[in-house]
Amino acid sequence: MRRNGKFHKSFCTFAKIMDKKPSGVFWSDDELLRQFVQTADQEFLGQLYSRYVPLVYGLCLKYLKQTEDAEDAVTNIYEELTWKIHKYHIENFKTWLYSVAKNHCFQLLRRENKTIFEEFDHQVMESDAFENLIDVEDDQEKESALKYCMGTLPEEQRQCIVHFFFEDCSYADIAEKTGFELNKVKSYIQNGKRNLKICILKRINQ
Repeated sequence: MRRNGKFHKSFCTFAKIMDKKPSGVFWSDDELLRQFVQTADQEFLGQLYSRYVPLVYGLCLKYLKQTEDAEDAVTNIYEELTWKIHKYHIENFKTWLYSVAKNHCFQLLRRENKTIFEEFDHQVMESDAFENLIDVEDDQEKESALKYCMGTLPEEQRQCIVHFFFEDCSYADIAEKTGFELNKVKSYIQNGKRNLKICILKRINQ
């Protein structure tokens, strides 16, 4: 891999920035984000981004397939953040970053390969509208509803929902893992999403 050293250097830079944080002090994502917005100090953004480098790299590797492309994307996404952050009101950095990273891959795939882009585009549309509903971070009521409602799904739907939304698998990945036909995977996800949404909203609004 020609650019492994570049990626390793970038990752180590983030780690060194983290080490500059005062001993015994833990800053939340919101605190680091606020400090960066107010000061434009790269240390704050570096600390924040370093927490999610493995997540971003894994996501980019999944869609771009090549380690070198994924490594480059991790660096380029960090550079995008330096100016994009100031254009948005960010309520949850992790969720927002995940979206930024997916869109970055989306643009690369669109430019390089229309066929792959169309599959990627479909998956993005499939998942993004639903992810907010099943994002249960710091929401015990929603977490309880999700746990209950997952238990009400038919087993095929439950498996496909878990693989697609919680393990970030593609349709093809799920078909290989479960042995289901590809068209069945798509159907199970569609029906599972609908059933899960109805159940969760009903539980929350009781």
